[in-house]
Amino acid sequence: MLVAGAIGNAALAAYVPVLTGNAFNAMIKLPPDTSVLLPLAIIIGVSQIIRGVLQLGRNFGAELMAQYLERDIRDELYLSLLGKSMTFHNLQPVGDTMARATNDVREVNFMFNPGVNLVVGSFMFIVMLLVAAPRYHPSLLITPVIFTIIYFIALAGYLKQLSPITDEVRATFGDMNTHLSESLDGVEVMKGAAQEGAEVERFVSNARRVREAFVRQGDLEGRYIAMLLLGAAYAGGLVHALLLFRAGIIDLGAVIGYFGLLRLLEFPTFTSTWAYSQISSGMSSARRILELINSETYLDQNASGLTSDMRGEVEFRGVSFAYPHPNLSPSEKGTRGEGEPVIENVSFKIKQGQTVAIVGQTGAGKTSLAKLINRTYDVTAGQVLIDGVDAREWDLAALRSQISIIEQDIFLFSRSLSNNIAFGKPGATKDEIIAASIASQ
Repeated sequence: MLVAGAIGNAALAAYVPVLTGNAFNAMIKLPPDTSVLLPLAIIIGVSQIIRGVLQLGRNFGAELMAQYLERDIRDELYLSLLGKSMTFHNLQPVGDTMARATNDVREVNFMFNPGVNLVVGSFMFIVMLLVAAPRYHPSLLITPVIFTIIYFIALAGYLKQLSPITDEVRATFGDMNTHLSESLDGVEVMKGAAQEGAEVERFVSNARRVREAFVRQGDLEGRYIAMLLLGAAYAGGLVHALLLFRAGIIDLGAVIGYFGLLRLLEFPTFTSTWAYSQISSGMSSARRILELINSETYLDQNASGLTSDMRGEVEFRGVSFAYPHPNLSPSEKGTRGEGEPVIENVSFKIKQGQTVAIVGQTGAGKTSLAKLINRTYDVTAGQVLIDGVDAREWDLAALRSQISIIEQDIFLFSRSLSNNIAFGKPGATKDEIIAASIASQ
């Protein structure tokens, strides 16, 4: 629909100057042939109505494709984020993730509509000019061919310069969003330490970097030579057509019609000043989204693993664990230990039904030890056995669905209290929810 609408729209746009040239020829006759004016006016009117319908179809097709694409990207990104390990989420700033999941996904939508939509449409205008110009004289192809060659050479250089700038725009926006998210999450700490002024200065600095990146993009767009090329094409094409007219090779209607065809170049010229910027921004956003999706987690879901009912026997055999270093690249942000070990060569066994308390100083590794059981993290060395089976050999969903954890930091979803209590068991009855709340005091 997009391509068909673009071709039809451009063809009918090129038809108008041709008919206008025919009307001029009819009027400069002696006596003027006014009988052709009404049929030509009707033809132009009908053709432009059809053109409007085709343009609507082009825009609708592009918008439909863009919206479906945005929906699919959001779904895939969300599923990917849910499948990442806790190590990934600990190292990946939430604000930057939100910027990629919202603003960057939206930029990919805009890349297709209006970006690709206008680029395809404007390209067809150039094609129609190249097809229609020789009907008056083959040499009249010279100006549009030269324009097209220089236009695409300039466009290639423009896009090469634009790409790193749009990458910077998206990256600085992600940094600003990261700081905003952290400031809101830590607002109690910030106020308690009376650091509002310092945080405002830091946010203003981040916002200034975003603004400066956009200014550099605008400066590059302002120096793009497309408008200069358009003016040169008008001048060269008109002079060429007038010389042919003066030599008696073409008539006045051909001059009028040809110059009208040259005006088709306005659409690709005007759109190129910002449509390609939208595409470059969309490509930068797409790279950021793919970087997030393709980040390795090294956490095997093991969907074909053990799914039996759990008895509750837990054994640690020579377990060691270290958190990844925070400066790892996105592709390295997995569950493999890369930093200093927080647990070294720990071994013990908890029998079914036995209650065990693990006591130690803050930072000794108690929470880390517990989170190795449900594979929030995977061990760096050794084994964690559940009912005599390595935790990594269990189906991850089956493993976690049978283990309850009360976190140190309480988090409530923006839902009812009963929904929060029953979060781990969707569809729980009211009596079960009440019983759970009483048992947990």
